[in-house]
Amino acid sequence: MLTINHLSKSYNKKVFAVKDLSLHVEAGDIFGFIGQNGAGKTTTLRCAAGILDFDEGEILVDGHSIARAPLAAKRVMRYIPDNPDLYEHLTGIKHLNFFADIYGLDAETRTERIRRYADAFEITDRLGDPIAAMSHGMKQKIALIGALIGAPKLLLLDEPFVGLDPKATFTVKNIMKEMTQDGAAILFSTHILEVAQKLCSKVAIIKDGKLIAAGAMDEVRGDSSLETTFLELTE
Repeated sequence: MLTINHLSKSYNKKVFAVKDLSLHVEAGDIFGFIGQNGAGKTTTLRCAAGILDFDEGEILVDGHSIARAPLAAKRVMRYIPDNPDLYEHLTGIKHLNFFADIYGLDAETRTERIRRYADAFEITDRLGDPIAAMSHGMKQKIALIGALIGAPKLLLLDEPFVGLDPKATFTVKNIMKEMTQDGAAILFSTHILEVAQKLCSKVAIIKDGKLIAAGAMDEVRGDSSLETTFLELTE
């Protein structure tokens, strides 16, 4: 679903944020992407989402090149940054309907999907509120619903659990499991290693822009916890 081959990205042509990184995310994967601050996680995700150009390499989304066929790639993908920018002059429901228009959803489909996810996050009665008046956690839920109603084949998430309360975190994890059981793929960065160990089928560890470990969760962590393995590999 996502193939990254030998990706390199620099911001000044001297220091590379990501260097010769290759990663493969298959349908059905919940793939954790972990590393210290500044390791290159966000840069990789933004390149995969088609937001950043890159110096070398190739990125394919469901077989479509993000560089040569960006519209085809983005049609099947959704990306949510760690601090999503929303249209704060809109209400929650108008914001979600705007995205439903972009996705080309008919009235019945959008109504069903918005209600399903709004009910799951327990914010149905708050959708009429202006986004500008919402808390960070509420905005994060609106951003997640906006992505989910498009039924993406690939979901890219940068620190998706930041700002969410425990119940919303539990809801997101269940939605992720349901999506991948239906054949979608998810790649997300996180600092919460305990969540990654329990949730992810695969994991990749990045340090100083270079991938230092990747594969099935049990293979990467071996007999240790993910936290112990991560600290050993990144020290």
